Amino acid sequence: MLDHCGINVSNFEKSKIFYSAALKPLGYELLMEFGGIAAGFGKNKIPDFWIKAESPVTTRAHIAFRSVTREPVRQFYSAATDAGGKDNGGPGLRKNYSPTYYAAFVFDPDGNNIEIVCQSNGE
Repeated sequence: MLDHCGINVSNFEKSKIFYSAALKPLGYELLMEFGGIAAGFGKNKIPDFWIKAESPVTTRAHIAFRSVTREPVRQFYSAATDAGGKDNGGPGLRKNYSPTYYAAFVFDPDGNNIEIVCQSNGE
């Protein structure tokens, strides 16, 4: 079980704006910021996803956030693409993963593959 994770970003302010919008459908918000180079997002006053300024970013990550229902998956996709994310697979079932795997994928400003997934049977 993970406690928290983080990724490096090349443009801290742009990424902070992107993640503030993209993760809002999951109830995430910006909870901590350190010196304009690191920011923690989460729920209930506990950051569990971090971004840190590092340029150039030399590796790409895949992060999948869990949703209990499918609607936040659709909201994430819309919010993330409106905030400048690039489509990497719109909301829908991915039956090649499992019969109930409902997900959306967006590349963040640094090309990291960000996913929201709901693995329950319905809405």
